[in-house]
Amino acid sequence: MNNYNYFAVDIGNSWYKVLASDHGELREYQMPNAIALYDDEFYEKPYDEEDIILEENLIVEIKSPAITNKREIFYAGKAAAKQRNVSLTASNNQKADEDRTYILLFAAAAYHASVINSTDIELNYCIDQLAVSLPTTQYKERKELLKQKLIGTHTITLHKVPGIPEPKELIVKLEIKDVIVGAEGACAYLGLIRDIDTLTIKDDTLVKDSKKGIIIGDLGGDSVDFVGIKNSKPVASVEGDHFGINLFLDTIIKKVSKNELYTFDSRSELEEKLFAGQSEWYVEPFAGVRKDISKYVIPQLRIMAIKYLEHFDRARSSSSEIKGASRYIAVGGAAKLAQKQIQEAAVRWADKGRPIELTFPENLEKLNVFGLMILAKMNQLKKQHENTEELISIEG
Repeated sequence: MNNYNYFAVDIGNSWYKVLASDHGELREYQMPNAIALYDDEFYEKPYDEEDIILEENLIVEIKSPAITNKREIFYAGKAAAKQRNVSLTASNNQKADEDRTYILLFAAAAYHASVINSTDIELNYCIDQLAVSLPTTQYKERKELLKQKLIGTHTITLHKVPGIPEPKELIVKLEIKDVIVGAEGACAYLGLIRDIDTLTIKDDTLVKDSKKGIIIGDLGGDSVDFVGIKNSKPVASVEGDHFGINLFLDTIIKKVSKNELYTFDSRSELEEKLFAGQSEWYVEPFAGVRKDISKYVIPQLRIMAIKYLEHFDRARSSSSEIKGASRYIAVGGAAKLAQKQIQEAAVRWADKGRPIELTFPENLEKLNVFGLMILAKMNQLKKQHENTEELISIEG
């Protein structure tokens, strides 16, 4: 199993979470879901190149059948989030149809290739098995399109790469041999029950609970994905909705800009501050001036928490196959960010006779990408051992 290169990407509307395993060596990355058109006229040269980190200066040009616009150069991820013309995700975006999905995924793969081959300026990097995810609302109709656009050979040029000679370009020829697409939420279940290294079951209790039924609510940037699990298999009758934290982040950004005269570069800048904890919920619109933004943050998280519970309540009522489920599990970065507010709202619901007891597992914001890495390895094993029925039954 360790003789192959695996790449797992949780294509989040806020962040791309990436796990890469090269011959057994595991690395982890994440980058904002942000791109911006590059214009050489406005490129600000660093005062000291040694201060520039490639991950924060990804300027990419991609030649690929997956990309419609092959002539443009883009800032990607953290580099894009700092630009005035940054493009973030739109509500109800279709991930398999949009160039940004492939620009960011290929940029992440090229960056990873540069990390593990830091001395070469022309690299060949092969991914034996790539695993990516789609929201449940897009999974059935778009998974084959996403797979076909990713498989093949793609050329990524990284421009303005610090530490290498002029023209400061790093070219990565990326080969993706195979792709498997998982449904968000269902992948989190894999991440919950199986060990990412050995693939063995690590949580027998959860597997037993799945006989009665489990509902997983994956709260992300622009979507909330619900997956019903029965006998360790996804139940098709539970789906998600177009709802997520980005709407509330945008409201916080507007209120802070209007009232405190501080403008966030992007949602990711705000999210990083919120994830750091309430002690960091301050902005500095002017030197020496420190403003507390918790009065804008907490009400939005409370509203989101209530709506999340409402979505969860509808999901548990809508499926006849998992009515009376034994466990309700909250996962996703937005659920982690608003865990306190969700728990507070759940208490009020219980007082009103509508109890909904959610479990918040460890690493709930990373379970999808953990599951995707497990899915990638299992698919590789499945190809090697086509008759392993247990592995087939888990595939989303």
